[in-house]
Amino acid sequence: MERIETTILRNLVFNEEYSRKVIPFIEPDYFEQRTERIIFKEITQFIVKYGAAITTEALRIELENRTDLSEMEIKESREITAGFNDAPVEKQWLLDTTEKWCRDRAIYLALMESVSIADGQDKEKNRDAIPSILSDALAVSFDNHIGHNYLEDYKERYEAYHKKEDRIPFDLEYFNKITKGGLPNKTLNVALAGTGVGKSLFMCHMASSVLLNGRNVLYITMEMAEEKIAERIDANLLNVPIQDLVDLPRTSFENKVTSLSKKTQGQLIIKEYPTASAHSGHFKALLNELALKKSFKPDIIFVDYLNICASSRYKGSANINSYTLVKSIAEELRGLAVEAEVPIVSATQTTRSGYGSSDVDLTDTSESFGLPATADLMFALISTEELEQLGQIMVKQLKNRYNDLSVFKRFIVGIDRAKMRLYDCEQTAQDDILDSGQEEEYNYEEQKPKKSFDGFKF
Repeated sequence: MERIETTILRNLVFNEEYSRKVIPFIEPDYFEQRTERIIFKEITQFIVKYGAAITTEALRIELENRTDLSEMEIKESREITAGFNDAPVEKQWLLDTTEKWCRDRAIYLALMESVSIADGQDKEKNRDAIPSILSDALAVSFDNHIGHNYLEDYKERYEAYHKKEDRIPFDLEYFNKITKGGLPNKTLNVALAGTGVGKSLFMCHMASSVLLNGRNVLYITMEMAEEKIAERIDANLLNVPIQDLVDLPRTSFENKVTSLSKKTQGQLIIKEYPTASAHSGHFKALLNELALKKSFKPDIIFVDYLNICASSRYKGSANINSYTLVKSIAEELRGLAVEAEVPIVSATQTTRSGYGSSDVDLTDTSESFGLPATADLMFALISTEELEQLGQIMVKQLKNRYNDLSVFKRFIVGIDRAKMRLYDCEQTAQDDILDSGQEEEYNYEEQKPKKSFDGFKF
């Protein structure tokens, strides 16, 4: 019976289509025998140099010309290549089997490396590197998409233009208008506000809304305890002022939660990390753990909040400026959104000049102007004394990749801080703040959302 390694090497010689698909994903170390590793290297070097598949004759000549092979290894290489032929193999089976072999070998090698690190045998890496090593091995898979061919792939492009994109809708009219119906997957969305204005309230309200809509929600908090976030969501979903929750009889509380659970198919997981201790790598590990232990995959992730996350690229003691740090955190969160195929919602602080201001712009982004460059949607939550008295908060768009910024650049939403809720206001509240030149009517439902090339199947 032919070994899988031999099958792979044989098809790398006789099946050019196969070789071009799999070679980028195969590492020489995946082969256990040194002779097989050398044969693989000769095959790949030939393809890179000449742009064509190597013949068995050319392969044997190259092997015979090597001076680093022992007599035994030369004999082994002759025996291996002697069995090479162009016997047909089912294409998809071969690809699937090769992918599984690559993943199995990657995991095995990662485990061996992890043991070496744990035993202190690796002088260059410490134990902190082990989770990343194992994660990379588990993630091994064939991705043969090499880009969108503009002139050839026009049919797929046209279909994408007319395909309705899955979005996470808001329960607030104007947020749906400015996003054309909600937040798309693979995006980073950031609320900008001063302390106490309503960053966490906004995220708790939206998390509650998404849960009621039957979606799975993951809420990551680094500012408040899990219980405090849950308390805010209780106030919102149970329609009880937050200060009155403690006086709610147990039976009444249990009945309300039970009734709520019957209204939704979604789940809400709240996970607390110490301030500045967790980064996207921890969040990725959490997603894997939730999938394994609870079969839970979120439809949206909230991170409360961005500025107090850590960066996977820089240690806390690293001598880097705040611009670089915050920008890297934003980039890592957006990368996580792409990998997990969900929207991520987070928040950031305003600068001191932005506190209590009736008008906030991108220059009021605390610590990093690199954040707006990374976010897909960024908006300011603005509270003034007058608005607070009216039970309202102003929203100002700062960046929007989903829609024209001139479409409702500013708008008003109602706020009930006792019940941790936001709600739509009467149209008269909007009329008072319309910018001159701001488009007054926009029907997002009539628009056809366009999908990025990421969604194409080629």
